[in-house]
Amino acid sequence: MPVTAYVLIQTEVGKAAEVARAVGQLPGFLTAEAVAGVYDVIVRAEADSMDELARTVVSDVGRVEGITRTLTCTVVHLD
Repeated sequence: MPVTAYVLIQTEVGKAAEVARAVGQLPGFLTAEAVAGVYDVIVRAEADSMDELARTVVSDVGRVEGITRTLTCTVVHLD
């Protein structure tokens, strides 16, 4: 079963739309939307394993300019 997570992203002022577009084009990211609130962008990511997800978030998202902080929230299935 694939591992799914939501990545909450804070950006530099005025960079939310640009960051959402850039992250949304990366492999493994299903959706990326600019939002209002404490975080500026919310992304839904999917990978084959937790290790692959971590590598994707750290290496791919980390290279996008304008990001100041991320928080990864892994989806858990409690049934």
